[in-house]
Amino acid sequence: MTELQTLLTDFAAERLALLEHHEASARVVSHYDFNNTYQYVINREETQLTWLQNALAEYGAVLPPASTAVPAPTAPKAGKKADASAFRSILEDDARYLGAFVEWWRPRVEPMTHARHRNVLNVILGESMEHRRLFEQSAAGSEDVLGRRTGGVARVGAVLPSRWQE
Repeated sequence: MTELQTLLTDFAAERLALLEHHEASARVVSHYDFNNTYQYVINREETQLTWLQNALAEYGAVLPPASTAVPAPTAPKAGKKADASAFRSILEDDARYLGAFVEWWRPRVEPMTHARHRNVLNVILGESMEHRRLFEQSAAGSEDVLGRRTGGVARVGAVLPSRWQE
């Protein structure tokens, strides 16, 4: 395995671990607007993993399993009206995990000589910093990080823990 392939594999394994953690967080964070933030981030992370999968395919490699799992949040789901402050610690943790991911990988990506792969990884790191900012704003109680509601109508209800319920 080449040094570049090892770097891409390790990067992808850590990215996948963060995605899996964000999916676990989304199952716990029932506050509608904060959950929408998770859905947005998860969608981008799935796209990023596709990019990494394509990069690894050039070396005949497949997407690796997630690296050491980030602990899943344990906060209980709220009732019909989700209290925004109940999810602060989960959002802060996710912001911190993303910051640590970027801090660890940026110095390893900078010296890469393969320009296309370096650029892809830099885009992923940049988007990770944007996702960190979204989680930080949500942790601070901002409910409109993805846009403002029209008509000043208050949000009622919460996200269900499972996609399909009978």
